[in-house]
Amino acid sequence: MIFSLLIFVLFVFLFTRFVGYMKKEQNLHIESLQETLIDRDNPIGLSGDELQKLKNRQKEAQDHLKEVIAKLPVVKKDGRFQIDDEQLKKRREEQAADGSVRDDGA
Repeated sequence: MIFSLLIFVLFVFLFTRFVGYMKKEQNLHIESLQETLIDRDNPIGLSGDELQKLKNRQKEAQDHLKEVIAKLPVVKKDGRFQIDDEQLKKRREEQAADGSVRDDGA
């Protein structure tokens, strides 16, 4: 009885090792297939024109975002960059004095 229990435990141990090894091998095989099938620059398979248009739109959006962020007054507090509320209030007061009040959330 003890001998059969030891053999059973040995088979279970070997089986779990084998299953782990097969999972690892299959994952490596799948990853290598993904690398060959999917283009990193074009993961959704767009045509050349569509991909170029998408890249141009993303570049324009990033440029616009950089312009907007550059207009915000920023100070460094506690090692982090934060919006300078005092400078924003001062700008709003100046705009209110000029009569060109525009509440755009910034």
